[in-house]
Amino acid sequence: MAAVSTNFADLLDPRFEKIFNESKDREQVKDMIPMFFGSPADNGRADVRMSSVGAFGDFSQFSGSVDYDDVSQGYDVTGTHIEFTSGFQVERKLFDDDQYNIMDKRPAGLAQAATRTRQKHAARLFNNAFSVDTFFQSHSEGVALCTNSHTTTASGVDTSDGFDNLLTSALSATQLATARIQFVNFRDDRGNFFNSVPDTIVIPPDLYDTAYEIVKSRGKPDTAENNANVHEGAYQVKEWIYLTDSNNWFLTDSSAQKQHASWVDRIPLEFAMAEDIDTMVAKWRAYMRYMWMWDQWRFILGSQVS
Repeated sequence: MAAVSTNFADLLDPRFEKIFNESKDREQVKDMIPMFFGSPADNGRADVRMSSVGAFGDFSQFSGSVDYDDVSQGYDVTGTHIEFTSGFQVERKLFDDDQYNIMDKRPAGLAQAATRTRQKHAARLFNNAFSVDTFFQSHSEGVALCTNSHTTTASGVDTSDGFDNLLTSALSATQLATARIQFVNFRDDRGNFFNSVPDTIVIPPDLYDTAYEIVKSRGKPDTAENNANVHEGAYQVKEWIYLTDSNNWFLTDSSAQKQHASWVDRIPLEFAMAEDIDTMVAKWRAYMRYMWMWDQWRFILGSQVS
């Protein structure tokens, strides 16, 4: 008897792989990860560990010899890569008889689902900002990203001022001004000004009109006076459909955020195939492995609106 051909796998592989990759690169779901996360190099390990060393204090007047300062060991954070997969199966007969281009759409749908999954995981940075989220990381400070309970490892520091990055007020021009004052007063571990400056408002779609009016109006919004609007052009607005609360909003320093919030792709999204010779069913699977983490909180202020 003649040998059974396995041309089915050879026939499917190039075309489906091409459709998958083209769909992945087309950004059918907008990728916001590069806007919110830095991308440190992958260290090739199952987890990523970061630590910090505290700030120096002020200089002292020279009196004949140098005063040598001590710095404090900061908090540690460990991010763990997590695996994510999905796939689909194709019968030989279905592939042969498909007259409606349905099979060509399945790799495209899988690529779109992968991008969507990544966006939802990235949005946890904001959606879970008011609780301790340990899905990808563990942080030795043990508090939420946005909280009024931040602490310091430096001794003798009063944390009653400058260690609070939480608000509970709805977005408005007045509350944005309040948030900015709170933001620029953030303190480092020694209680000195951190010098972080907010430049971005992050919002769900529900707050787009409000945010747009605040940063685009030449005069103060919703007032009869013609006073100048100090917020005009001062902020970029980043709207994200994957923010789950319609009222919560965030103020960030976009440069500092990319320094202190990190996304690492341990294994970038990949596509592979295998065929069962007996049943002539081809199985396609997609695989990715990644994590994100933040090592310190002073790049963000969040408002958990009640």
